Amino acid sequence: MLILGIETSCDETAVAVVRDGREMLSSAIASQVEEHAKYGGVVPEIASRRHSEVISQVLKKALEDAGIVLDNIDAVAVTYAPGLIGSLLVGVNYAKGLCLAKRIPLIPVHHLRAHIAANYICNKELEPPFLCLVVSGGHSHIVQANDYVNFEVLGRTKDDAAGEAFDKTARALGLPYPGGVFLDKIADKGNPKAFKLPSPKVEGHPLDMSFSGLKTSVINSIHNAKQKGEELEKADMAASVRCAIIDILTSRLMLAAQQIMTEKIVLAGGVSANSLLRKKLSDLCDKANIKLFMPTLSLCGDNAAMVASQGYYELAAGNIARMDLNATATIPIDA
Repeated sequence: MLILGIETSCDETAVAVVRDGREMLSSAIASQVEEHAKYGGVVPEIASRRHSEVISQVLKKALEDAGIVLDNIDAVAVTYAPGLIGSLLVGVNYAKGLCLAKRIPLIPVHHLRAHIAANYICNKELEPPFLCLVVSGGHSHIVQANDYVNFEVLGRTKDDAAGEAFDKTARALGLPYPGGVFLDKIADKGNPKAFKLPSPKVEGHPLDMSFSGLKTSVINSIHNAKQKGEELEKADMAASVRCAIIDILTSRLMLAAQQIMTEKIVLAGGVSANSLLRKKLSDLCDKANIKLFMPTLSLCGDNAAMVASQGYYELAAGNIARMDLNATATIPIDA
């Protein structure tokens, strides 16, 4: 079965074709990074406008790369939540038009479920149940996947996401956009013990996370150094922040793994490309005799192949949307 995936939740216009949820035939992406870099972050109005301008061309490339035509597609899967509402609406409405024209099913896909599904493409043997850490610019979740469409949130951030903490730190250090990527690069040259940073805990909820206090501490340290006219070593701060955030994520995840006695852990989301996170989690899983699954770097960020993959399983479960499907800015993964 051929599923066409459409992803427009933020600033990547993406269309892909995936066969039977596992085989990626094509993955076309039009990035807006350079344009938003001028503003130091994503401008929602610009993002939605660019999606409208390029989505037809991206669809054409995805079909050409897959060597098929639209008539070969069995269903269209589209990210409908969560994300920037204007951007989501472009993808949802475009998907509706395709489904109406071709009289094929419309499949609604949750963005975080799609990130998890990226692992099905990279790891053909992976099947639920498993424990998953989903980390991105807007989300930090520890999720138990009971099956392909049944999820239970065991822990989450109570304020900022890990990716946001990376990005805000990078901006405060004067690093280019997107900050998290550049912070990860210079952190390799720094001393992770140069700055003592807080490791907040959520009382009564040992699997939950908090990053706002850590982010504030970092920004205050940077500002204090500037006020005193002192030279702050960017690489040391980057390394210290990266180490602190990764410690929070991995400690909560491994505690969850102990509690549910899982044999499989999955990493997903944009921050899953972080080099230290991948290395530390690999080491921890090796010691705990837990099998670790990670997406390839090309599928860590937003893409449509992951949407098409999850769409295959949503369709198998009978999750088909009506033509009044609307975009939603926020909705839980386990809704």
